[in-house]
Parts: sequence; structure tokens; C-alpha cells
Amino acid sequence: MCDIWRIRETREITAADLAPHVEAFRALGVRWVVFSGGEPQMHADLASLSRLLRAEGIRVTLLTAGLLLEPQARLVAGNIDNVIVSLDGPREVHDRIRRIPSAFDRLARGVAALRRLRPEIVVRGRSTVQKANYRCLRETVRAAKAIGLNSISFLAVDVSSEAFNRPQGWTAETQSSVALDSSEVRGLEAEVEAMIEEYADEIAAGYVVESAEKLRRIARHFRAHLNEVAPVAPRCNAPWVSAVIEADGTVRPCFFHRALGNIHEKLLPEILNGYQALEFRRTLDIRTNPVCRRCVCSLYLPPDDVRQLA
Repeated sequence: MCDIWRIRETREITAADLAPHVEAFRALGVRWVVFSGGEPQMHADLASLSRLLRAEGIRVTLLTAGLLLEPQARLVAGNIDNVIVSLDGPREVHDRIRRIPSAFDRLARGVAALRRLRPEIVVRGRSTVQKANYRCLRETVRAAKAIGLNSISFLAVDVSSEAFNRPQGWTAETQSSVALDSSEVRGLEAEVEAMIEEYADEIAAGYVVESAEKLRRIARHFRAHLNEVAPVAPRCNAPWVSAVIEADGTVRPCFFHRALGNIHEKLLPEILNGYQALEFRRTLDIRTNPVCRRCVCSLYLPPDDVRQLA
């Protein structure tokens, strides 16, 4: 669901790139880093990056498609604190969306390999809801349980932003290939209500991460894309508690907003506490900002959680 794979030249942050910023991480009180992509398991030396961060007491999460978990199980088990895998649905749906034969089975074998090496490691699932899988949310929960995931979360596909290597956004044709039409949104709404009823215990226990209201918000996001309802921004404080560092060193307040600087030119505190960043946060109104109102995901850390991370 992203176009980062279209970038042909190698772009990655090395341990040498990160080393000058370690003191900056201490000054900022960084406590959690997520390796994302593209596919972070294709990084030339993920273990060195992770060791550098974990030596500072920083929690490291791997966000991955899971296709390389089995061959890299020892590396991941020894250097990563917890893992989030992309799960698009049950076996046939997952393989069709991934366009890779046996992608589901490779993911399942990877999770099993991690469990053999480190039974207590937390491996969570994340599913992007779109045209090819909106009818099988309940089956996706069953698939997550079948391969031993600790939880499963859902979010709507992002079709409108310029994030993830889409400088001009997606064309209308590409958007329509993954977004839902009105009839399909009705089908999604029915599936969501059926899941809320069938998996009430799992939702209450947090195995399905989203609340009933957040699950219903996924369908409303598609209705907003069709201009049937007004878009509503999710609750979010990402620009105040986190930052995104892209493979070329670009720093953003989140995946979707404009760049603030580059770690190859300035240290992270200079970027995050420079005039441009301070002014951005001062003037940002999540509720009315057009980028935020179309956002499919959010990060909200309550003050108590921020203090615990610190």
C-alpha cells in the first residue's frame, strides 16, 4: 500500500549515520524507535542499528511484511524487542494482495521460527482495509490467531496523501483500485458490525486493538473519501511526541506532513526544536488541518504513557 518500493537507488540510515545523533536521542529522551520501510529487513545491517539504540535503553520495534522473518529469525530474536507484521487477510486473500505465492505461509513460518527462539517475543498484526479484503475482517482475526499473533489491528488504506513516495499523490484510477465505492462501504459496515458482535470479548481484551467506535471509523473514512460525509481527524499528538526519519535522513513530524529538515545537515534537536518545527506545532490544529482530517492513522500517547516511556 506504499510506493517506497519504486525507489531504485539504495537509501538507508547506517549505524555510522546514526552514531552522531545518539547524544541527541539522550537529550530528547527517546525511548522507542520503530523500524519501518519499505521493508526494513532488507537493510544491510539492521542488527548494528538496533544494538546502537538498545544500548541506550531504547525499545526497538520491527514493522515488516514478514517474508524474511524465517531466514532472519535469529537476527530478529536477538536484536528486536517486538514485531508488527502486515496481515492482509486469510491465506488466499493475503497471497493475492501481496502478489507473492505462499506469502501467508512464509509469514506463519517466520512467526513460528521467532517463537522457537524466543517464545515470549510479542508479534502483533496490522491489517490495511481496502477493496480486496474488506469483506473478511473476521477471517483476518481468525488468521491472526491461527499463526499465533498477540493481537491484530485494522486501519483504512491511505489513498489521498502524498506520503510513502507519492509526491503527486495517487491517480484517480489507482485510488479506485483500492478504495471502496458506496456499495462496498455498506458491505464493510455490515462486516464491522458482525465483527463487533462476534469478537466482543477480543475487542474488550485488546486482542482486536481498535474499539468498536474506531472500527466503525474505518468505514466512515471511505465515506469521506466519496464525499458522502465530512472527514474527521482522529485524535492525535504525533507531532508533539514523535518524529519520522526517512531513509535519506529527511525528518517529518509524522508520515504525512511536510519535511522539517535532514539529519545529514543538522542534529535532531536542532530540527525538532528549530523555528520551522516550533511554528508548525504552534499553528497546527489537528481538527481543522486538511491533511489530518484525511489521515487514516494516528498516534496518541496520553501524558501518563509519555512519562512511562521517558
